[in-house]
Parts: sequence; structure tokens; C-alpha cells
Amino acid sequence: MAPSTISCDESGAEGVNLVGANTAVFAHAAVRLEPAAAAEIVARLRELIASPALEYKANHLLRPKNRAALEWLLTGPLTGAASVLLVDKSLFLAGKIVDLLVDQTPYPECLHRRPDARAIALHHNGPLRHGTPRWAEFLRSFTGLLRTSHRRGPAITPAEFFAQTDLLGDLAEARPHLITLRDQLLADPGLIPPLDPLMPALADTIAFWRPENVVHDEQPSLTPPRLAQLLGPAPRLRFVDSKSEPRVQVADFLAGVARRLAEDALHGQGDAELVTLLAPYVLPASVRVRDPAG
Repeated sequence: MAPSTISCDESGAEGVNLVGANTAVFAHAAVRLEPAAAAEIVARLRELIASPALEYKANHLLRPKNRAALEWLLTGPLTGAASVLLVDKSLFLAGKIVDLLVDQTPYPECLHRRPDARAIALHHNGPLRHGTPRWAEFLRSFTGLLRTSHRRGPAITPAEFFAQTDLLGDLAEARPHLITLRDQLLADPGLIPPLDPLMPALADTIAFWRPENVVHDEQPSLTPPRLAQLLGPAPRLRFVDSKSEPRVQVADFLAGVARRLAEDALHGQGDAELVTLLAPYVLPASVRVRDPAG
């Protein structure tokens, strides 16, 4: 019988920092493996890669000289036992602009909405309409308005955000709605941030696998109050250090590889053969306009 536990890790998580971030894609991977099987995969990769590094990461697999090891991983031991959810951060943010500025979707319903055709059009046309620097500044101010932590940059006041009348137009009517949402988030740090793709990615991964237990790499943003709001009473979730858990190490390999392949494709440098090998693992709930091969 297949194990009722999935083990998860992510790549590209930067919280609500979606504009000018270090990564353009977020990836959340899960594997459904027994500990012994995962340990065998890690050991085999060590044999194939033969690096003196104490801890192997996805960048080892992505080196051209280790392509055979990566192809072995994607075509053999993970078949039918792994998934990855990809999020184009720019498209995800465009979806939230439509949710919160256009539709004024109340919280927490806005957490579960996916980008629609309007968001895709905004994602494509926003930079062309307004000029890339101006549009990027608008996006930064939108994320700053809903930021509850100052670790990744200063918060933006409603007055500062809604002063951009040339960009907002009729969307300025959403001011009361956004102020209410901002006040909610500031009053209760336990609430799920609507601009963090990790939260819906975890929920979609669990919905796909329906496990009894989840083992996840340590992630400070996944606090008990947020998990209770996101998942309810089940499944049971345990956090571990990936260095001590081979199942999470394998999930880390998959997440890092998938994110890098997707980002390369967004920049017109996709590896069609590897993307084809990755495709069976990519969940339908992924937030992207098209396949990473583009």
C-alpha cells in the first residue's frame, strides 16, 4: 500500500516579495515515498554526481555534466510518486490585483481565487501600457500596501498608494475595501497573507494527494494559526530540517529543478527535452499562462 504521507519542500519562496524578487517563479514539490526509498534515491544521486559537497541541491543536478543524473531522477524513481506546483509570481500578482482592486473580493475568499482571463491580459499588457519602470513601481506599491512585515521593505500607506491616480483610474473606488483588508492583516498577524503563493500552493498540493500526514521543510511563515485557517484539522503536519530527512531532500531536488526550468523558459532559454520530462509532475493548479516550454 502506498504511504499516506507526503514530504514537501519549496524553491523561490520570498513571501509577499513578488516584484523585483530574486526569483520569478515559485515551486512547491511533494513526494510520496517511504523513507528507505528516498534514502536510496539520495544515495544514487551521490554516486552519479560524485561531488564532495556535504549537501546536494538542485544546482548540482542542473549542471550539464550531471544531466544523466537529472534524467534518471525524472524518468525513474519519482514516476507516479511526486508532484510540483509552479507559480509565475508576476501572473499570481496580476490575479490578486484583479481580485482585490477590480472585484473587491472579501477576505478570506480572495485566498482561493485563481488568475482569470482578465489577470492574464493584465499580466501581458500592463508593462506595455504603462511602461515597465512605472508599472513595476505600481506593483511594488501594491504589495507594500498589504505587507505586514517590514523585513523585505517599507510598508506603503493607503494615501501613498491611491495617490497614483493616473494608473488607478476607476480602481480608486476599491480604497475602502483595501483599507479594511489592510487593517485586518495588521490587527491579526496570524492571518494568511493574500499575496504569499506558498499558502495556496500547500493547500493545492494537499488537495491533490489527500494525505494523512505531511512532512515539510521548516518554513517560519507556516504558523499554527495560518495552518489551522488554511487546512482545518487535517492532515497532520510536521516540520523537519531537510538535512535529516531524505524524503524532503528529494522534494527539494524536484522543486529546485522545476523552478529553474520554468524560469529559464520564461526568459526564452528553456530546455524543451527537460521540460517534457518535468511535465507529468506539474499540477494542473499551477499558476502559469502556458507550459514552461512556452
